[in-house]
Amino acid sequence: MLKLKAIAIIVAIVFLNTLFPTVTAEVIQQVLVKVNGEIVTKLGFEQRQVAILRQRPEIASGTATDQQLRNALAEITPGLILNVVSELLMVHRAKELGYSLPDEQFETILDNIRRENQLNSEEDFQKALRQEGLSLSGVRKQIESQMLISRIEQMEIVDKISVTDEEAQAYYQKNKGQFSTPSEVTLREILIETPRSPAGINVAENEDTLAKAESIRLRLLSDEPFALLAGQISDAPSKANGGLIGPLSVTVLSPQLLKVIDGLMPGDVSHVIQVDRGYQILRLESRTEEFVSPLEDIRAEIADSIASEKIRIGRAKYVENLRQQAIITWRNDDLKEFYDQALATLRAETQKLEEPELAQQ
Repeated sequence: MLKLKAIAIIVAIVFLNTLFPTVTAEVIQQVLVKVNGEIVTKLGFEQRQVAILRQRPEIASGTATDQQLRNALAEITPGLILNVVSELLMVHRAKELGYSLPDEQFETILDNIRRENQLNSEEDFQKALRQEGLSLSGVRKQIESQMLISRIEQMEIVDKISVTDEEAQAYYQKNKGQFSTPSEVTLREILIETPRSPAGINVAENEDTLAKAESIRLRLLSDEPFALLAGQISDAPSKANGGLIGPLSVTVLSPQLLKVIDGLMPGDVSHVIQVDRGYQILRLESRTEEFVSPLEDIRAEIADSIASEKIRIGRAKYVENLRQQAIITWRNDDLKEFYDQALATLRAETQKLEEPELAQQ
């Protein structure tokens, strides 16, 4: 259910004045853009900017510099003004189709807000609204807008989308990597470290280390317990666990290590491997093969993914159609530039998303 905080779009006056100039009656009436007769005021838009900005810790805490504030505003404003205009377009369309928020439903929502915020009297409720800078009419407009947008998206976009078996199969084949569990290996290791000095590695000492590693490997091949020897001899941190490492996804292993492991069966001991710190011996404890989930097991997940992408495309195209038919009058050139910037990005993204669909047709 909607809570009072969730529907509040106006923040405390002190915080608002920290970010923006003092609001006057003239500023309140300043119109930035008109969309089919509905206006976006400077104050209303700034309130939405602040509502987004205060979600950023450095801004909410008041530690942001002026330059950080300017950068943050420049970052969020294009997407925000595009969303605001899109919302007005959809609300206007919903009203054209006869949708509205009935008084009874609004009262039910208010009752839920009062109950969830423990506002037991009308006086408490009105006081809470004033503290949030809200009016009852403003609350109703916000809730109605959310409801109408949700209704129009459901009726005009979501309900008209379907996913065919052919689409699910094509998506599955293209994205099999998303539905696979890579092969994993569990190993044991023994590391014999080569002594080092400021001058580097002594050749004789290196040969002694290699000989020691080879003798340990012979003991392992004679069935001495790997875990026991690792705990007694190994210079690797894994000695505390009997040399156990893993399970490890094969995707994180080096090509050289994969080559060694591919030649082993569970229980086999590798040859002596030279590594940066000295010489290493590995034992393959276990290996799991790559598993790809069958299509039937994940058909619903795939259908959801395809549907989500279709909804995103469908919404963009639906709003674009509304935009082409709308009367949008700009009163602020800078804001229009931000809007055009975000709109160009959205159109490019939508076109890119549509390309796979067009290729399948």
